[in-house]
Amino acid sequence: MSINAYFSIIRPANCIFAGIAGVLAYFIVTGSLHWIALVAWCMVFLITAAGNVINDYYDADIDAVNRPDRPIPSGALSAHAALRYAAFLFVLGNLIGIISLIYGMILPLVIAASNSVLLWWYAKRLKRTPGLGNAVVAYLSASIFLFGAAFTDPDLLGYTLTYALPIAGATFGVMLAREIIKDAEDVIGDQKAGAQTLPILYGVPHSVKIAAACALFGIICSILLYFRWGMLYLAGIIIIDLIILFGIAIAFSCATPQCVQQSRSSRYLKYGMFSSLLVFFFAAAFL
Repeated sequence: MSINAYFSIIRPANCIFAGIAGVLAYFIVTGSLHWIALVAWCMVFLITAAGNVINDYYDADIDAVNRPDRPIPSGALSAHAALRYAAFLFVLGNLIGIISLIYGMILPLVIAASNSVLLWWYAKRLKRTPGLGNAVVAYLSASIFLFGAAFTDPDLLGYTLTYALPIAGATFGVMLAREIIKDAEDVIGDQKAGAQTLPILYGVPHSVKIAAACALFGIICSILLYFRWGMLYLAGIIIIDLIILFGIAIAFSCATPQCVQQSRSSRYLKYGMFSSLLVFFFAAAFL
């Protein structure tokens, strides 16, 4: 077992960017930066790393076929060592959160602990549960904004959450829509692997309609932030929302996975999500 295996299995680039997203979420929600944001970065980094390791642990058999170069199937890291490593990272990520208690902030620990359990459960079982697995991925992405809000002064927490919830809702809705669209693209491969996804169970057209409803929910949540940032924000986010609507609309008439792939719907939804982060950032910085 090499040191490099312990490093590569966490997917460090993903963890770094997840941590940056945590700091960005803190800034977007609070409109400021404080050293406590570094604690948030460390917690997100470590818990994301733990989630990647436990995911590889439960996917070892699949990776032996699809990704034999990964640490566990390649033999660079034993499955038992990976399990211990994941547990260590989860515990360390949550222990760092104790620092927040010095400032009377208990919510960061609550979110970190619940997300840790959810990541483990997702890797073990929920990933293969139609719809619910998609919802968990969407929630984990959205919860980072709740996590950012959790690091604010406890006396201001209720006020801060009124801004964090619409951002989290917008992220959840669009991310869930994209997860469903991606499943619609992958129907043929998933059927061969014996997976049970919403498009396999209910068909591509119905799944695209569900994705459209999710995206619409996210768009409505994003518009609610007009009450925080005003007309300039609204003008910017409407442009992004139109991109998201276009991404859904081009897949709406699709009845086959090939049609969904060719529509590039999931790509437009991804563009919309990343662009919305920029709008949130500039609104928090300048409005």
